[in-house]
Amino acid sequence: MPLLKRKPYALSEPPTDLKPRQRVYQIRFTREIFRDYDEYLTKINLYRQRVWTCKVTAKTNLTYEEALVSELNATEKIQKFPYELIPFVLQTVQFSTLSLKDLVNTITEKLQYHLLVGEELYGKRDDCVSLCQIIKVLEEGDNKTQYEVAWLDKDKKRIGTAVVNAEDLIRKKLPFTREVLKSFIRESTYRNVPWVLHDKWAQEHAISTDPPEDIRSKYFFKDGHLVSTKKKRKTEDDKQNITETREGQVGKSKNKLEREKSEGLVMERSAEKEDFEPKEEPINYPIDDLLVRPGPDDPVFTDRPSPSRDFTVPIDCVGDLLMVWDFVSSFGRLLHLFPFSLQDFENAICHKDSNLIIIVETHSALLRLLVKDDGQYFTAIQEKKRKPKITIITWTEYLCDFLEMIEMPELSSCIPTIKRGHYGLLETHAKLGIFRELIAQTIATDLVRKKLDEYIEERQTLAATKRGEAIEEGRKKREEKERLKAESAAVQEANGHGLENNNTSDDALGNSDGKTSSKKQKVDVKVQSESGKDPSKKEANKMTLQQPKADKKEATEKKSIEQRVQPISLHSLSCDM
Repeated sequence: MPLLKRKPYALSEPPTDLKPRQRVYQIRFTREIFRDYDEYLTKINLYRQRVWTCKVTAKTNLTYEEALVSELNATEKIQKFPYELIPFVLQTVQFSTLSLKDLVNTITEKLQYHLLVGEELYGKRDDCVSLCQIIKVLEEGDNKTQYEVAWLDKDKKRIGTAVVNAEDLIRKKLPFTREVLKSFIRESTYRNVPWVLHDKWAQEHAISTDPPEDIRSKYFFKDGHLVSTKKKRKTEDDKQNITETREGQVGKSKNKLEREKSEGLVMERSAEKEDFEPKEEPINYPIDDLLVRPGPDDPVFTDRPSPSRDFTVPIDCVGDLLMVWDFVSSFGRLLHLFPFSLQDFENAICHKDSNLIIIVETHSALLRLLVKDDGQYFTAIQEKKRKPKITIITWTEYLCDFLEMIEMPELSSCIPTIKRGHYGLLETHAKLGIFRELIAQTIATDLVRKKLDEYIEERQTLAATKRGEAIEEGRKKREEKERLKAESAAVQEANGHGLENNNTSDDALGNSDGKTSSKKQKVDVKVQSESGKDPSKKEANKMTLQQPKADKKEATEKKSIEQRVQPISLHSLSCDM
């Protein structure tokens, strides 16, 4: 079960007195049942938080359901752990005081140089490599070890036995990853440092449960589990504290009061210090992305995960593996290949079968494209009078023709093995090297170049479209900015004329000459008409927008009266002049 704060979490017990037709709420992945909706909502919100840990893999920051899935996948991998290696691993783990990383390193180093009875690997037999199983380990002098092995056929049936030297046995890598080994160790133990096995694992594989001498002085068994002596001392100290006298308790209470007073003074000083500390200034956005601080409701951002190294192929072959898979995925339609995952391709590369469908179809698709190109490879197979159709039986012949054509010494040595029908026994780097050269020849064909030109043209067209959209959007923003600027300038100009009109009216009131006053007012009317920004007209429009629908008629009538007055004033002005 998933862990909460690295501790087991108990699920809620189902109600005992449920009625047949009573309405309840059930959580899908835990099967918990609730009568109250608020309790159900509280529990499911807890399960959705990223505070859970996978018990088997120790992965953190998971939801409860993600942790369940992680445990299920890890358990399936543990069940595939090689049975013949389990006793050796458990014997090394029992009462070990190493950290998990050091323990895994110790086990893998031992297994790299020590072969165990029951292991299946490959051995040299009559100048070829065959599958075999170790029956017995034979010791010899001069630090040389021999093994009695049983040769196996394709169905893993024994077809004979032999005694071989250690250097004649080939084990390219361990049949499990470090992560699987870590999960297996966690699953088989109930405590760490020292690591102690569950009783069922120890009894099943006859592993001793008696701790060594250096462990006995620091640990002891209680209720069938190994417990540190420090906990025992702590328990005794707690009992001793309970039996303290009343006088001691009174003394402690006095000390507590004094301590509280001192803490009060410290809190007051810290509060005063906070008052003098400069407060953080508010952030003025926009700012650089790297300067953005997460808010209180934002999720907790973890560090960037380290690059994955959990590959089945050797680490120096990962680049070629990714390149080949990316090419056949990108040009799948041109090659007429159905898409497949990277994990499936990696497993096929590492498998020892010679006619896996992914391997056969991928090689055949690349070779067919080279034939269709009518290039050097097409000429080579024409000289050997090959049939134009590549099948599951003949694909190795076409592959050998390709290797002979490119004349690479490190790959030409693979031709005899391929011709004997043992393509699967090639080294991983050799298989990926063949794929690498096939893709190098395929990229140079006219068909692929034409497709690449189409992709480049589509990309350029898309980029040009995006640039055009960006330019058009920028133009609209500039026009909008200029329009707002012009409106602002017009408003300021109108406000300036309004102030001038007010000053002129005051002069007219102070002047006894009515004709001069009339002329000034008429001149003001002319200026207002020429500028097109009559303040009274603008005020009328503003009132019209703000008034409800019931008052729109009155504002419209007022506007029409003002429009009728303006021509008369202009006519009077022209007559006077």
